[in-house]
Amino acid sequence: MARILLTGAAGFIGFHTARALCARGDEVVGFDNCNSYYDPALKEARLAELVQLPNFRFRRAGLEDRAALDAAMADARPDVVIHLAAQAGVRYSIDHPNAYLESNLAGFHNVLECCRHHDGLQHLVFASSSSVYGANTTVPFSTTDRTDYPISLYAATKKANEVTAHAYSHLYGMPVTGLRFFTVYGPWGRPDMAYFSFTKAILESRPIQVFNHGQLERDFTYIDDIVEGVVRVADRPPTTVVGATGDYRSDARYALHNIGNHQPVALGDFIATLEDLCGREAVKEYLPMQPGDVHATYADVESLKQAVGFEPKTPLREGLERFVAWYRAYYSV
Repeated sequence: MARILLTGAAGFIGFHTARALCARGDEVVGFDNCNSYYDPALKEARLAELVQLPNFRFRRAGLEDRAALDAAMADARPDVVIHLAAQAGVRYSIDHPNAYLESNLAGFHNVLECCRHHDGLQHLVFASSSSVYGANTTVPFSTTDRTDYPISLYAATKKANEVTAHAYSHLYGMPVTGLRFFTVYGPWGRPDMAYFSFTKAILESRPIQVFNHGQLERDFTYIDDIVEGVVRVADRPPTTVVGATGDYRSDARYALHNIGNHQPVALGDFIATLEDLCGREAVKEYLPMQPGDVHATYADVESLKQAVGFEPKTPLREGLERFVAWYRAYYSV
């Protein structure tokens, strides 16, 4: 049994991760501000499920509240911190930059400071994003690729998280692992994501917005695979330093992995699968490319396989079928 502090516990990935940890007997303290970026009622419904678990406790606060984070650390006395809380969304960051600076930069710094001052911490695991690959055009995306050209503020803050975490690991000896998530989907998901909003629109016979006229590909990754990866990684902190190469030396106990299904799907095929599962054709509104979007995502998961012996494998249709069934049940459609 481990003691775990889990930020973003009322979020999509955090909720599923908390349930998995509690199911295996870990003691989990969840931390979340349940903000209104998307429907807070969905976050409260997730939370209502979690607080019924005997080994789950919850603290409601934001990452910018250092005192609240310190109190959560004191309560949890964690062996592991899993940091999933963040201000999400590529497009939202274009018009609301301050939310990202406060949560993803200042908030992440608070998490790092809490971790370095907590005796007994064995591992910090934090969420990054496939968005950090930005303007990269070579696929599949590998963690050895350069990520110097983010094309959204959201991506820039996630890149900043990665390099700051590396510095903390190098300076203070903290074992740290960053995880780049690729287009996560599934039951209890985020309403701002395409699979969720498309399902809602199709079932209500409303148009869906298809950007770049459908010429996009995404590496859709089912939530159970993401959780399996997070839990396995949390159990295995980096034990050796990054080391030296020809042009740098790092004393950090730091690792970085992609978690993706490593099978990109064309947007048209994704929509066709949803249409079939919903039992009706989508009304499509074709639009140009959106600022901050990328044409394709495709994960190289070799480092994850080497580190924890796991790679995501849930087929898209199987995962979407589970999501649509949950959606119909949850919203009584």
